[in-house]
Amino acid sequence: MSNRIEIKTENLSYCFVISGNRLKYPVGKLPSKVLAGLLDRNVINDKRVIVGPAIGEDAAVIDTGGPHYLIAKTDPITFATDRIGWYAVNINANDIAAMGGRPQWFLATLLLPETRTGQGDVERIFEDILESCRNLGISLIGGHTEITHDLKRPILVGQMLGEVKKDKLVRTSGAQVGDVLIITKGIAVEGTAIIAREKAGDLKTLFDEERLTRAQNFLYEPGISVLKDALIAAEAAEIHSMHDPTEGGVATGLHEIASASKVGLVIDLKALPIFSETRQLCDHFGLDPLGLIASGALLITCKPAAANRVLTRLQAEGINAIAIGRIVQEQKGTKIQDATGIRDLPIYEQDEVTKILS
Repeated sequence: MSNRIEIKTENLSYCFVISGNRLKYPVGKLPSKVLAGLLDRNVINDKRVIVGPAIGEDAAVIDTGGPHYLIAKTDPITFATDRIGWYAVNINANDIAAMGGRPQWFLATLLLPETRTGQGDVERIFEDILESCRNLGISLIGGHTEITHDLKRPILVGQMLGEVKKDKLVRTSGAQVGDVLIITKGIAVEGTAIIAREKAGDLKTLFDEERLTRAQNFLYEPGISVLKDALIAAEAAEIHSMHDPTEGGVATGLHEIASASKVGLVIDLKALPIFSETRQLCDHFGLDPLGLIASGALLITCKPAAANRVLTRLQAEGINAIAIGRIVQEQKGTKIQDATGIRDLPIYEQDEVTKILS
């Protein structure tokens, strides 16, 4: 049996899982403080690196000369087993878009389980990748595919390259005190699709067929891509910060904006858009939508005077967009407000989806 244990040092607190007589990190991202400690060891002497690895930044940015920066991103698909090609292209493209850029070139590393992989499996994943690239105007330019020993399910690691005009680069770390914080679509779009697809057999008594199909199709509608959202926002006004919340949900994305920008923030819980399907699934499985994997939403900060332009343009293009809070001084902390008052925004050491998929 596995149990959790929290180990505290003078400045840090780490959560581990006890497995046998060993302490192990739980499934999901490394704790941010652990990752930050590792990144502190990294020294980049190349002045062409404009944005390097940092907590909250969505991608690396390199100056290769000329009017554009090159943006580079890599991200794996680990929670989903269905339509992983679609996930991989869109998730990686989102991080390019959140930097203000346009994704253009994709590489894929596909690891497939031995004794469980047939030609049809490979063709379905490959066609997913190609379809997703075609939809977004991206070229598949390379990668690697292999049958891998002792693997239980396919793992697809994507690498995306894109470009952004030098004066249009947006960073997670750009949020400013006084900014309005906007979210597009709704929270846990990706999490809703994953649960509805991976747990379809358990949901027949909860959802009728039409509602279950609608939840499964959150992958496409409202969709997990934020490329259109980001392009419209950047055209509408000067954007200080954009961020693509993924693992750990919108709450983790908000913490990452605050950490990267060295600011605080206050979120209005009532303003957070939560789809009825998402809420029903989370209630059924005992999950908190704030901590559920959240691709499909884009977090945007800008001056109050620009917020209405951004909201109006997004909504005119059929993209739901809502102001959910404001950026405040760092010492005020990262908070959420509801009818009972203001409290700390929760921190999710693991994505909520791991409770039912791991």
